[in-house]
Amino acid sequence: MERGRLAAYVREVDRARFLLGVTITRRALGRRFSLLAASVSLDRTCTECGKPHGKVRAEGVELSVTHSGDLVGVAFGERPVGLDVEKVDAGVDVDGVARVALSADDVRALAEYDGIAKARAFTAYWTRREAVLKATGEGLRGELRGPVPAGIQVQELDVGADHRAALAVVSAEPPVVRIEDATQLLS
Repeated sequence: MERGRLAAYVREVDRARFLLGVTITRRALGRRFSLLAASVSLDRTCTECGKPHGKVRAEGVELSVTHSGDLVGVAFGERPVGLDVEKVDAGVDVDGVARVALSADDVRALAEYDGIAKARAFTAYWTRREAVLKATGEGLRGELRGPVPAGIQVQELDVGADHRAALAVVSAEPPVVRIEDATQLLS
């Protein structure tokens, strides 16, 4: 199933990010459950169509994997989680995309920015919304423009000036977040 998902990526850089995400996930879960990384079973079966593009799942843990630009992130938790990271793109048509992908409140708030600051703000709004849709399991077929549903906590993560990231957790309590560099895990 992972080979099919890998083959679906057109660009080599996207294939490399996907493989890195799989490797980090398997090694981290292997460490967590005292298993060899190769024996960690990951399932990406879409619950609607059965194709291998659904949210990644593993037994005994909730997880979310994301990659964009130079970053690959994996979130683990006891409750459903959604993690999104996006590279800030100064060339994106912020106003055009915002009108179809963000709430009216977000669109109004974006009017206060211009240039790269506007691209950064848009990317922050986008990552929060996508993290929520990942946590709920809806993915991009869900409603991007609506309010964050009750019972979901969203936290922005500091990942540098070139990217924006957000974590969403289905919980009444704010999440406890620990960010780790996967370099040691990969060596």
